[in-house]
Amino acid sequence: MVKKIKSVFPNFLESVLHSYSLIFFGKNNFLASVLLLVTFLDFYTGIAGLLATIITSFTAYLIGLNSKKIISGYYGFNSLLVGLGLGIQFQPSLELYIILAFAALLTLLLTVSIEGFFQKYGIPYLTFPFLFAIWIITLATRQYEALNISERGIYILNDLQNWGGSFSVIIYKWLNTLPLSESLVIYFKSLGAIFFQYNILAGIIIAIALLIYSRISFLLSLIGFFSAYFFYDFIGANIDELNYNYIGFNYILTAIAMGGFLIIPSRYSFLWVVLLTPLISLFISGSAIILDIVQLPVYSLAFNIVVVMFLYALNWRIRFNRKPAITSMQLFKPELNLYYQNNSSERFYHNKYLSIRVPVLGEWTVSQSYNGEYTHKEEWQHALDLIITDNAGNQFTSSGENKEDYYCYNKPVVAPAAGTVVKIVDKIEDNLIGNVNIENNWGNTIIIKHLDGLYSKLSHLRKNSSKVKTGDYVIKGDILAYCGNSGRSAYPHLHFQMQSTPYIASKTIFYPIANFISAKGKKYSFLSYAIPKKDEKISDIVFNENLKSAFQFVPGQMFDVNITKSNGKKFQLSWEVQADIYNNIYFYCKDTKSKAFFINNDNIHYFTHFSGDKNSMLFYFYIALFKVPLGYYKEMNIVDCLPLSILKNRPQKILQDFVAPFFTFLHAKYSLKFVRKSDDFSKSRIEIKSNVSLKRIKKTYRTIDFDIKIINNSIEKLKIKEGNKIVTATIKLK
Repeated sequence: MVKKIKSVFPNFLESVLHSYSLIFFGKNNFLASVLLLVTFLDFYTGIAGLLATIITSFTAYLIGLNSKKIISGYYGFNSLLVGLGLGIQFQPSLELYIILAFAALLTLLLTVSIEGFFQKYGIPYLTFPFLFAIWIITLATRQYEALNISERGIYILNDLQNWGGSFSVIIYKWLNTLPLSESLVIYFKSLGAIFFQYNILAGIIIAIALLIYSRISFLLSLIGFFSAYFFYDFIGANIDELNYNYIGFNYILTAIAMGGFLIIPSRYSFLWVVLLTPLISLFISGSAIILDIVQLPVYSLAFNIVVVMFLYALNWRIRFNRKPAITSMQLFKPELNLYYQNNSSERFYHNKYLSIRVPVLGEWTVSQSYNGEYTHKEEWQHALDLIITDNAGNQFTSSGENKEDYYCYNKPVVAPAAGTVVKIVDKIEDNLIGNVNIENNWGNTIIIKHLDGLYSKLSHLRKNSSKVKTGDYVIKGDILAYCGNSGRSAYPHLHFQMQSTPYIASKTIFYPIANFISAKGKKYSFLSYAIPKKDEKISDIVFNENLKSAFQFVPGQMFDVNITKSNGKKFQLSWEVQADIYNNIYFYCKDTKSKAFFINNDNIHYFTHFSGDKNSMLFYFYIALFKVPLGYYKEMNIVDCLPLSILKNRPQKILQDFVAPFFTFLHAKYSLKFVRKSDDFSKSRIEIKSNVSLKRIKKTYRTIDFDIKIINNSIEKLKIKEGNKIVTATIKLK
């Protein structure tokens, strides 16, 4: 039977479980399993919810809807709520289950229709399908005489005796004798009411599961509910409103959605959770009066309306876009969303900039940087002057009286980024050394349009050296012309600036160089999106073919990974490079179901995100090669920061989760350096060392060292050392 189900619907169990955990905006099997069990505290309610979820998932699959969404539970969670609502409302019967099947179909169709509408605005449809479906079915079933209203809950002790014997009655009585405040009792019952379980036990179990699953979600559930409780007390509202059907869950769901799921957790998101509380109260009180006319419960109406309105308003912002910040990549857990966002902001803050390279070939020296000593002042302060110097710091050979004596004279000038040539000046004579041409201040110049409002200008070029013409489209690195000594230039050099308009005399704008190498003697540094300083020797990253080939991972590639542990134990894994529907490329380990996402950008390999088993070899591969320039520079040190999601749930990590929206005391640092390169007739080899250090405030408490060997254009060996433990992996392309 199981095989038949798998052949028809290969991800059946995952689809059902995710339908439960998505109620709390998560995709977690532990949380889902607990929530599923909680629904069975009232057996027939649990059965109805499970049946509705199964029917919806199978129907969505048979119709041919998006399989990813089915597996994720997107189509199932609203039907789950409808099933639970019908299960608690009516006595079990054949008639009920027939109605339940059609209710599940109705909810699915409503979900697809409502999703299409909300998708246009980039807003989630939340539980609107549940609301419309349960209201329609509630009104319709008033005409169905074969359905009997459930009496479960009226004689609760009898129900408990029949369901779980005298033990369940004892537990129930014990729970009701616990010294809990009125507010805490309503909080627990409100949690249970999300799954139509109106008892303390359900709420306590859900609260514990929520705490284990996500500290931030648990904290937000408390903040959301107790903000409402104290608001009711402050304005003198009827506190019984929270007791009525325990609609306090509206505050809980809104808090989790707006405080940590749809918005990145921060002090701003927490503040908005509190500020939205009165709005929810207004909608609950106001809508209850209207719905009472047709005798329909409010359910989650206030949660849906407030969340949708606030998200819609945020999408219209033109300022303060990060206060609070909408979640850009949904990882279905507030902590993961926060740690990923923080890490991406630190690593990829430069995404707002176009990638601009050093506009020359080889190593050049910055003779004048921003806010220069001689020029580069005021509105023209953001510019670089580049020359070539020898080891002694001289920029010319012989007497230096002739322009040909200067090392940079007649050297290629290249396009700093792709774009269209919009202006060329090419007929101005080069100056004699020491003379300047004030009349034609910029000399021979090429201006390139890269984007609307973004241009680069390269000046003081040699006469008649232009290799392009106006209107030509150039790509990054194309030769444009050659360095000269025209215009206001006493000695050969290249003037380079970025500007927002296409004119020769345009004002400069601040714009960093994307990635470049800085050299001091034989010591190299790697800089990203920085402004080169005066006297700094800089160059673009020069590809190493061995490195470039080793990190050129293509979807469809498969690898055998042979692992040897220090205790002698050996085993083999299988990895594959895959791409998702959004063209995100990642390594996938079939054995551990783990994924490591990566990009190759501007001569650099980056790992961006990991999901799965943190004890797997793929995880260590991910942190060992977190950031690798694809040019070889011996002893050059690369540093980066890792997301705190790499840490396991130990006491200090759990504490960090609680306070993460406000401050961070744990840090994960990454470093890498190239150690050795050798080439002979049979092998090309590069050896790399990397390190991950975990810090508590400023004190290191854990380090992991890696040795990586790249042989004949492929990553062949990875050695991991932590304390006395050593693990070696041999990686071979199939």
